[in-house]
Amino acid sequence: MTSGLWELVVRGIWTTVQLLVFSALLGAAVAFVVGIARTHQSRTVRFLASFYTTVFRGTSALIMIFWIYFVLPLSFGWQLVPMWAATLALGLTYGAYGSEIVRGAIAAVDPAQREGGIALSFTPWQRMRLILLPQAVPEMIPPFSNLLIELLKGTALVSLMGMGDLAFSGNLVRLALQESAEIYTYVLLIYFVIAFLLTRLMRGLEKKLKAGVGKEPRAGVAATRQPEATGVGGVS
Repeated sequence: MTSGLWELVVRGIWTTVQLLVFSALLGAAVAFVVGIARTHQSRTVRFLASFYTTVFRGTSALIMIFWIYFVLPLSFGWQLVPMWAATLALGLTYGAYGSEIVRGAIAAVDPAQREGGIALSFTPWQRMRLILLPQAVPEMIPPFSNLLIELLKGTALVSLMGMGDLAFSGNLVRLALQESAEIYTYVLLIYFVIAFLLTRLMRGLEKKLKAGVGKEPRAGVAATRQPEATGVGGVS
Protein backbone atom coordinates (compact mmCIF):
# COMPACT_ATOMS: atom_id res chain seq x y z
CA MET A 1 0.00 0.00 0.00
CA THR A 2 1.04 3.58 -0.56
CA SER A 3 1.85 5.93 2.30
CA GLY A 4 -1.46 7.74 1.72
CA LEU A 5 -3.45 4.55 2.19
CA TRP A 6 -1.51 3.62 5.32
CA GLU A 7 -2.22 7.09 6.69
CA LEU A 8 -5.92 6.48 6.03
CA VAL A 9 -5.77 3.21 8.00
CA VAL A 10 -3.92 4.85 10.90
CA ARG A 11 -6.55 7.60 11.09
CA GLY A 12 -9.22 4.88 11.13
CA ILE A 13 -7.48 3.10 14.01
CA TRP A 14 -7.26 6.36 15.97
CA THR A 15 -10.95 7.08 15.38
CA THR A 16 -11.87 3.57 16.56
CA VAL A 17 -9.75 3.91 19.71
CA GLN A 18 -11.26 7.32 20.50
CA LEU A 19 -14.78 6.01 20.02
CA LEU A 20 -14.01 2.97 22.17
CA VAL A 21 -12.64 5.08 25.04
CA PHE A 22 -15.47 7.63 24.99
CA SER A 23 -18.18 4.97 24.71
CA ALA A 24 -16.59 2.85 27.44
CA LEU A 25 -16.44 5.80 29.84
CA LEU A 26 -20.06 6.71 29.19
CA GLY A 27 -21.13 3.07 29.36
CA ALA A 28 -19.31 2.52 32.67
CA ALA A 29 -20.96 5.59 34.21
CA VAL A 30 -24.39 4.46 33.00
CA ALA A 31 -23.77 0.90 34.18
CA PHE A 32 -22.92 1.93 37.74
CA VAL A 33 -25.70 4.49 38.07
CA VAL A 34 -28.39 2.21 36.67
CA GLY A 35 -26.99 -0.94 38.30
CA ILE A 36 -26.94 0.66 41.75
CA ALA A 37 -30.41 2.09 41.11
CA ARG A 38 -31.63 -1.48 40.48
CA THR A 39 -30.80 -2.24 44.12
CA HIS A 40 -32.42 0.92 45.53
CA GLN A 41 -35.00 0.69 48.30
CA SER A 42 -37.50 2.81 46.34
CA ARG A 43 -39.75 0.82 44.01
CA THR A 44 -40.01 3.85 41.71
CA VAL A 45 -36.25 4.10 41.29
CA ARG A 46 -35.98 0.35 40.68
CA PHE A 47 -38.78 0.49 38.12
CA LEU A 48 -37.19 3.38 36.18
CA ALA A 49 -33.79 1.67 36.16
CA SER A 50 -35.35 -1.62 35.05
CA PHE A 51 -37.34 0.17 32.34
CA TYR A 52 -34.18 1.81 30.97
CA THR A 53 -32.33 -1.50 30.94
CA THR A 54 -35.19 -3.30 29.21
CA VAL A 55 -35.54 -0.65 26.50
CA PHE A 56 -31.87 -0.35 25.59
CA ARG A 57 -31.16 -4.08 25.78
CA GLY A 58 -34.15 -4.73 23.55
CA THR A 59 -33.18 -2.34 20.74
CA SER A 60 -30.52 -2.66 18.06
CA ALA A 61 -27.33 -0.66 18.59
CA LEU A 62 -27.21 0.06 14.86
CA ILE A 63 -30.76 1.42 14.79
CA MET A 64 -30.00 3.47 17.90
CA ILE A 65 -27.02 5.02 16.11
CA PHE A 66 -29.19 5.86 13.11
CA TRP A 67 -31.97 7.21 15.35
CA ILE A 68 -29.67 9.53 17.29
CA TYR A 69 -27.77 10.71 14.21
CA PHE A 70 -30.61 11.03 11.68
CA VAL A 71 -33.89 11.27 13.65
CA LEU A 72 -32.93 13.60 16.50
CA PRO A 73 -32.01 16.48 14.14
CA LEU A 74 -35.44 16.27 12.51
CA SER A 75 -37.25 16.10 15.86
CA PHE A 76 -35.34 18.66 17.92
CA GLY A 77 -33.54 20.77 15.34
CA TRP A 78 -29.98 20.14 16.52
CA GLN A 79 -27.30 17.93 14.98
CA LEU A 80 -24.66 15.93 16.82
CA VAL A 81 -21.29 15.38 15.17
CA PRO A 82 -20.79 11.72 14.17
CA MET A 83 -18.33 10.99 17.00
CA TRP A 84 -20.67 12.16 19.75
CA ALA A 85 -23.75 10.61 18.19
CA ALA A 86 -21.97 7.26 18.02
CA THR A 87 -20.59 7.66 21.54
CA LEU A 88 -24.05 8.41 22.92
CA ALA A 89 -25.69 5.48 21.13
CA LEU A 90 -23.03 2.91 22.02
CA GLY A 91 -22.52 4.17 25.57
CA LEU A 92 -26.23 4.07 26.41
CA THR A 93 -26.73 0.67 24.76
CA TYR A 94 -23.74 -1.14 26.26
CA GLY A 95 -24.24 0.66 29.58
CA ALA A 96 -27.61 -1.11 29.84
CA TYR A 97 -25.84 -4.47 29.55
CA GLY A 98 -23.22 -3.34 32.06
CA SER A 99 -25.88 -2.36 34.58
CA GLU A 100 -26.87 -6.01 34.90
CA ILE A 101 -23.25 -6.87 35.66
CA VAL A 102 -23.17 -4.24 38.41
CA ARG A 103 -26.50 -5.34 39.87
CA GLY A 104 -25.52 -9.01 39.86
CA ALA A 105 -22.13 -8.37 41.49
CA ILE A 106 -23.68 -6.28 44.26
CA ALA A 107 -26.37 -8.90 44.87
CA ALA A 108 -23.67 -11.60 45.10
CA VAL A 109 -21.97 -9.96 48.11
CA ASP A 110 -22.51 -11.97 51.30
CA PRO A 111 -25.69 -10.68 53.01
CA ALA A 112 -23.81 -10.75 56.30
CA GLN A 113 -21.68 -7.88 55.02
CA ARG A 114 -24.76 -5.77 54.42
CA GLU A 115 -26.15 -6.70 57.84
CA GLY A 116 -22.87 -5.71 59.42
CA GLY A 117 -23.17 -2.26 57.90
CA ILE A 118 -26.69 -1.94 59.26
CA ALA A 119 -25.44 -2.98 62.70
CA LEU A 120 -22.83 -0.22 62.50
CA SER A 121 -25.60 2.30 61.68
CA PHE A 122 -24.20 3.03 58.22
CA THR A 123 -26.48 4.86 55.82
CA PRO A 124 -27.42 3.00 52.58
CA TRP A 125 -24.88 5.07 50.64
CA GLN A 126 -22.15 4.33 53.22
CA ARG A 127 -22.91 0.62 53.04
CA MET A 128 -22.71 0.77 49.24
CA ARG A 129 -19.50 2.82 49.14
CA LEU A 130 -17.58 1.27 52.03
CA ILE A 131 -18.78 -2.34 52.11
CA LEU A 132 -20.56 -3.54 48.98
CA LEU A 133 -18.73 -1.88 46.08
CA PRO A 134 -15.17 -2.68 47.31
CA GLN A 135 -16.12 -6.37 47.30
CA ALA A 136 -18.30 -6.31 44.18
CA VAL A 137 -16.08 -4.33 41.80
CA PRO A 138 -13.31 -6.99 41.47
CA GLU A 139 -15.99 -9.53 40.52
CA MET A 140 -17.29 -7.18 37.80
CA ILE A 141 -13.99 -7.03 35.91
CA PRO A 142 -14.16 -10.35 33.96
CA PRO A 143 -17.67 -9.72 32.56
CA PHE A 144 -16.80 -6.07 31.98
CA SER A 145 -13.77 -7.25 30.01
CA ASN A 146 -16.01 -9.33 27.75
CA LEU A 147 -18.40 -6.40 27.35
CA LEU A 148 -15.50 -4.10 26.43
CA ILE A 149 -14.45 -6.49 23.67
CA GLU A 150 -18.03 -6.56 22.42
CA LEU A 151 -18.02 -2.76 22.44
CA LEU A 152 -14.81 -2.74 20.39
CA LYS A 153 -16.47 -4.91 17.77
CA GLY A 154 -19.61 -2.79 17.97
CA THR A 155 -17.66 0.33 16.98
CA ALA A 156 -17.54 -1.05 13.43
CA LEU A 157 -21.26 -0.26 13.15
CA VAL A 158 -20.47 3.44 12.80
CA SER A 159 -18.92 2.79 9.40
CA LEU A 160 -22.48 2.47 8.06
CA MET A 161 -23.12 6.13 8.89
CA GLY A 162 -20.00 7.18 6.99
CA MET A 163 -17.76 7.69 10.01
CA GLY A 164 -14.09 7.11 9.23
CA ASP A 165 -13.31 4.33 11.69
CA LEU A 166 -11.10 1.31 11.05
CA ALA A 167 -13.81 -0.65 9.22
CA PHE A 168 -14.69 2.32 7.00
CA SER A 169 -11.04 3.07 6.23
CA GLY A 170 -10.37 -0.59 5.45
CA ASN A 171 -13.25 -0.63 3.00
CA LEU A 172 -11.91 2.47 1.24
CA VAL A 173 -8.48 0.85 0.93
CA ARG A 174 -10.12 -2.32 -0.41
CA LEU A 175 -11.92 -0.33 -3.09
CA ALA A 176 -8.70 1.45 -4.05
CA LEU A 177 -6.59 -1.70 -4.32
CA GLN A 178 -9.28 -4.25 -5.26
CA GLU A 179 -7.73 -6.68 -2.75
CA SER A 180 -10.50 -7.87 -0.46
CA ALA A 181 -8.78 -10.87 1.14
CA GLU A 182 -5.55 -9.08 2.02
CA ILE A 183 -7.12 -5.87 3.31
CA TYR A 184 -9.80 -7.51 5.42
CA THR A 185 -7.20 -9.87 6.87
CA TYR A 186 -5.19 -6.85 7.97
CA VAL A 187 -8.30 -5.28 9.48
CA LEU A 188 -9.11 -8.50 11.37
CA LEU A 189 -5.58 -8.64 12.76
CA ILE A 190 -5.73 -5.01 13.91
CA TYR A 191 -9.00 -5.63 15.75
CA PHE A 192 -7.49 -8.76 17.30
CA VAL A 193 -4.41 -6.87 18.54
CA ILE A 194 -6.54 -4.14 20.12
CA ALA A 195 -8.78 -6.76 21.76
CA PHE A 196 -5.75 -8.68 23.06
CA LEU A 197 -4.28 -5.54 24.61
CA LEU A 198 -7.62 -4.72 26.24
CA THR A 199 -7.84 -8.25 27.67
CA ARG A 200 -4.36 -8.02 29.20
CA LEU A 201 -5.15 -4.59 30.63
CA MET A 202 -8.36 -5.80 32.24
CA ARG A 203 -6.64 -8.88 33.70
CA GLY A 204 -4.01 -6.66 35.28
CA LEU A 205 -6.72 -4.42 36.70
CA GLU A 206 -8.56 -7.44 38.11
CA LYS A 207 -5.44 -8.72 39.87
CA LYS A 208 -4.74 -5.28 41.33
CA LEU A 209 -8.27 -4.86 42.64
CA LYS A 210 -8.46 -8.35 44.10
CA ALA A 211 -5.11 -7.85 45.81
CA GLY A 212 -6.68 -4.98 47.74
CA VAL A 213 -9.46 -7.13 49.17
CA GLY A 214 -8.60 -8.98 52.39
CA LYS A 215 -5.11 -7.52 52.80
CA GLU A 216 -3.02 -8.33 55.88
CA PRO A 217 -2.64 -5.51 58.41
CA ARG A 218 0.10 -3.02 57.51
CA ALA A 219 3.53 -3.45 59.05
CA GLY A 220 3.84 -1.73 62.39
CA VAL A 221 0.14 -2.04 63.17
CA ALA A 222 -0.41 -4.71 65.80
CA ALA A 223 -3.55 -6.77 65.54
CA THR A 224 -5.77 -6.79 68.58
CA ARG A 225 -5.57 -10.16 70.32
CA GLN A 226 -8.12 -11.70 72.61
CA PRO A 227 -6.78 -12.63 76.08
CA GLU A 228 -6.06 -16.30 76.41
CA ALA A 229 -8.44 -18.31 78.55
CA THR A 230 -6.92 -19.43 81.81
CA GLY A 231 -7.83 -22.26 84.06
CA VAL A 232 -8.17 -22.44 87.84
CA GLY A 233 -5.28 -20.77 89.57
CA GLY A 234 -4.24 -18.91 86.44
CA VAL A 235 -2.90 -22.02 84.68
CA SER A 236 -3.74 -21.95 80.99
